[in-house]
Amino acid sequence: MKIIIYLSEFMIPITAIFIVGYGLIKKQKVYEQFIDGAKDGLGTVLSIIPTLIGLMIGVKVISASGLLLWIAKAIGKYTTHIGVPADVIPIIIVRFFSSNAANTLCLDLFERCGTDSYEGFLVSIIMSCTETIFYTLSVYATAAKVTKTRWTLAGAFIATMAGVAASVVITSMVI
Repeated sequence: MKIIIYLSEFMIPITAIFIVGYGLIKKQKVYEQFIDGAKDGLGTVLSIIPTLIGLMIGVKVISASGLLLWIAKAIGKYTTHIGVPADVIPIIIVRFFSSNAANTLCLDLFERCGTDSYEGFLVSIIMSCTETIFYTLSVYATAAKVTKTRWTLAGAFIATMAGVAASVVITSMVI
């Protein structure tokens, strides 16, 4: 195990040296290509910023309005019977939009319920096996200039719900 930890510390520098070395062997202008890539990346970031700002503001407004708590109480009556407590519902909803906001809600839940509680364990697994659907879809679609995502949203939603269901099963088996 120590060898893996030791090697992992050198993976990024080794990868960088390999890429630069390979470029030099192939007689490429490595630095100029790096600068061109950075310029392209900056353009992508600038095109994505409005989408990111809109998502962040939307999540903050929904959280501050109390809508999440109202939804959690309304849905929690039914989901508690299948292993999803009402305290977890806001985290699942926010996770669709923002990983940072979901992490903040997780920390709040850990303080209230504890990290070793059913809720804490469930949320930890949910956070590790689900994706920020709307964030990822909007960022990648904007960056790739995709206007018709077809079934991408439905597929991502089904995959996320499968992750939540698997989290409930695993948590129920362990705790």
